Amino acid sequence: MKKNLYSLMLSDDVVREVDAMAHRLGTNRSALVNRILAEAVSVRTPEQQIQDIFETIESLVAPGRELVPFFAPNSPTMSLKSSLSYKYRPTVKYEVELDMGESDKLGTLSVVFRTQSAPLIDALTDFFRLWVQIENTHLAPRLGVQLRCSLYEGRFLRPIALPRQDCSAEEIAQAISDYVQLFDRLLKAYLGGSTARQIEQAYCDNLCRRTILI
Repeated sequence: MKKNLYSLMLSDDVVREVDAMAHRLGTNRSALVNRILAEAVSVRTPEQQIQDIFETIESLVAPGRELVPFFAPNSPTMSLKSSLSYKYRPTVKYEVELDMGESDKLGTLSVVFRTQSAPLIDALTDFFRLWVQIENTHLAPRLGVQLRCSLYEGRFLRPIALPRQDCSAEEIAQAISDYVQLFDRLLKAYLGGSTARQIEQAYCDNLCRRTILI
């Protein structure tokens, strides 16, 4: 949803109360005024759409207990924490950051890991490289774009592609939750001893069942 700059004449008392409410809600004046006006004319803002998506993801992943979801109101980012079956029970955190504005992607998935174990870091790095290879071989041709992933110290970033069809907030939430759960399941399988061929086959089997590609 495109945004432009507009001039409005508002009373000082109204602005004072709007600023106070924005502070309590953890947002700013423009975003709050935009939300209030959108509600008045029954338009869902990008921020509200993101909240709808995150709330639906939370309801989808919570029953499985493999992923612990958390997001703050008015935030474009949601985190899902997962424990690995490895020495000292390290965790990985999946951060979903959405951009519902004018962009060439839906958002970004970050896989954040903090560990001092060199063998675990090597295994995670091998898995991320394998994942990129699998996706650019099997998913990218169906999306029509190469997935430009990045690996930094303690963080793997993967763009969330725009679906090629119009989708509701619920459908996007389902696609994201399914994807994160697949990633988490195959990561744990790889760390548990599954081969690269087995990971690729499991990915392809899942890809054949997906209706929305991200």
